[in-house]
Amino acid sequence: MKTAIIGTGGVGGYFGGKLARAGYDVTFLARGEHLKVMLQNGLTIKSLQGDFKVAPVKATDSIKTIGAVDLIILALKAWQIKDITNDLGALTRRDTMVLPLQNGVSVIDELKDHLNQENIIGGLCRIISKIESPGLINHSGIEPVIIFGEIDNAETERMRRLKTVFDQAGITARISGDITADLWKKFIPICVSGLLAVTGTTYGELRELKETRQLMIELLDEIFRLSQQIGIRIEPDFVEKAVAFIDTFPHNSTSSLTRDIREGKPSELEYQNGTVVKLGELFRVETPVNRFVYNCLLPMEIKARR
Repeated sequence: MKTAIIGTGGVGGYFGGKLARAGYDVTFLARGEHLKVMLQNGLTIKSLQGDFKVAPVKATDSIKTIGAVDLIILALKAWQIKDITNDLGALTRRDTMVLPLQNGVSVIDELKDHLNQENIIGGLCRIISKIESPGLINHSGIEPVIIFGEIDNAETERMRRLKTVFDQAGITARISGDITADLWKKFIPICVSGLLAVTGTTYGELRELKETRQLMIELLDEIFRLSQQIGIRIEPDFVEKAVAFIDTFPHNSTSSLTRDIREGKPSELEYQNGTVVKLGELFRVETPVNRFVYNCLLPMEIKARR
């Protein structure tokens, strides 16, 4: 299966590296010094599950030079997707699968505006990873997993074929029976990222202090109640499960949104707490904690985008 990894950060670098190590034809889209080091020395993955290196690697800074592929893994930040959707046509055939792994619940709708719906499959991943230095990806927390499925939840041969590819690459993967629900199950806890940025904490610091732990639970509960108003099928005890999951994160870990905001970079704020606020208004669900987080971070987001 010929694959294009669009965005070679912590997500694309890790999962693309696993595919390339397994012998699949993988081309990475990267830029700057990161791309330069990859072309010269290969891509190194430092992981809790074992370090490895892929060399040589196929990598470029131009989507149009990749050519048609069987699988496109979109591993950019959510806010970057709209900037590259028009270029994806150069990679896409009638049977090409486009797998977005962004945070949030609105990326599929954005892709539908530019691609045939038949090409798009739903997806998400769980991993704590980042570019540690040019050419080096550091996977530092959570067992990496990809969850994917047809948008209409149909059981199809191409989903089974993709699962086989991930299995052979040593990637833990699951075909979803309800991809919309699974996207929300990731979306709800990832919105804690904004609270980390507001409080200046790591996951460990946030959850250990009684006051900030309560804020975290209230933030999660708001989004859960919103999901139920929208009609998303999620189990009633999901908030408790989400808190238990967050309790397993490494004490000093943060999220990509948190790091971006602290470093003065554009972030996924609009796709996380901003989305909660907007959907809350639309479906008449009060979201005061998420609104507070969003409003506090919005001036920094505007400044970063300038």
